[in-house]
Amino acid sequence: MQTRETVSHLIGNAKVPSTGDEGIEVLNPATGEQVGLIPAGTPEDVAATVVAARGALRDWSRLPAEERAGLVKAAARKMREHAEEIARLVTLENGKPLDDALGGVEAGIGTLEQYAELGPLHRGKSLNGDYMASDMMVHEPYGVAAVVVPWNDPIAIACGYLGAALVTGNTVVFKPSEKTPLSAVRLVEIFDGLPEGVLNLLLGDERAGRPLVAHEDVDLVLFTGSVPTGRGILETAGRGLKKAVVELGGKDPMIIDSGVDPTWAAGEAATGSFANTGQICTSVERIYVHEAIAGEFLRELTARAESIRVGDGTKPETEMGPLVAEGQRDLVHRHVREAVEAGAEILCGGEAPGGPGFFYPPTVLSGVRSGMAVVDEETFGPVAAVEVVPSFEEALEKANEAVYGLAATVLTPDPGHAQRAWRELSVGTVKINAVFGGAPGGAAQPRKASGLGFGYGPELLDEVTTTKVVHHAVAPRL
Repeated sequence: MQTRETVSHLIGNAKVPSTGDEGIEVLNPATGEQVGLIPAGTPEDVAATVVAARGALRDWSRLPAEERAGLVKAAARKMREHAEEIARLVTLENGKPLDDALGGVEAGIGTLEQYAELGPLHRGKSLNGDYMASDMMVHEPYGVAAVVVPWNDPIAIACGYLGAALVTGNTVVFKPSEKTPLSAVRLVEIFDGLPEGVLNLLLGDERAGRPLVAHEDVDLVLFTGSVPTGRGILETAGRGLKKAVVELGGKDPMIIDSGVDPTWAAGEAATGSFANTGQICTSVERIYVHEAIAGEFLRELTARAESIRVGDGTKPETEMGPLVAEGQRDLVHRHVREAVEAGAEILCGGEAPGGPGFFYPPTVLSGVRSGMAVVDEETFGPVAAVEVVPSFEEALEKANEAVYGLAATVLTPDPGHAQRAWRELSVGTVKINAVFGGAPGGAAQPRKASGLGFGYGPELLDEVTTTKVVHHAVAPRL
């Protein structure tokens, strides 16, 4: 899909060229080649999308909930028909292996279907008041929602926010990452059954994102992304007294207790550290392993890292693709290099290969400690940073040292240690003896620098609606 033609915004179900002349290249991270060109975005572009969304709000919010849900469900069915096409676009612009990309698309479809089912069931409360009065707490849409999503799992994350916002009667301006806009264009095209103006696509980088969040007619902001951008969004939303739900970065710890099978633990650690090239908010970024099993664990983890097949995500043999951009690879390598200079040891990886693309090998570091960027700051790359600890208690203390509080994993055969871990870890999600997984419908509140609000599950429906209390008394007759 190599093109010099600039992709257009989608406003009111129509392609609308940008009012500006500046463009942004979309690159294939496996080759470094351009695969698309999008507008940078202007305040005028933002205004056009918000005007369209505001114009559609009255009729959309008054449509019966089951009809809104039916239209979202129809989009999910159509999306399933085009799942492989969308997945190929994700791989083209994100770099992840096709199977992984397809998994993200299927997760997005499932989320849309979930909210289509839950939306009409989202209920308020009746209150106990006077006999001759009715008292209620009723959910209503906020209005125009700005949905701003990242590049690492662009379809799955977008579908969660879009599904919840739409079924509850909000209209949407959707701004994807400038690194992964092509799959977003196809996604919005698939929602062509919605009334005009209900879902609008705004392309661009911060030149579009900043004025969108600040626009006076945006009532709600739903954002997943980096901590610095999230802080800026919260400051802007605060000045405008508008609601914002933000899920930000993580520096997730994994604690490996004594008595754990080191081979099994190495498999969990490798999955957590290297899945999606380490570019998941809940990737394992710090590993605290008990000294009793550290030697064998490190040998097994190194062997697993060295066995991972790295390459172009379109190739069926590829298990791990490139990082999304050259700048991201530079950051990952800087963290590794600085850690080594401060005394850490590279057990495998640690050097970017020559040739095209933004590849970085699965890397295992031992001897890391607090004070190193690879321990204190979000790396977001395929680096397993390991510190050996003498006790479970010290591992718990170190796991809580980070400014982040997204998730944590604990591998332990001791039920008492497991209980202490989920009680004492200052994070929104604790996973015991499994690095990924969990029942559907789970929702967590990030802590500390990792965000605010429920970004998933049925609770997201509460986040995207506001509550009105109604007291309806009976007027006296003349």
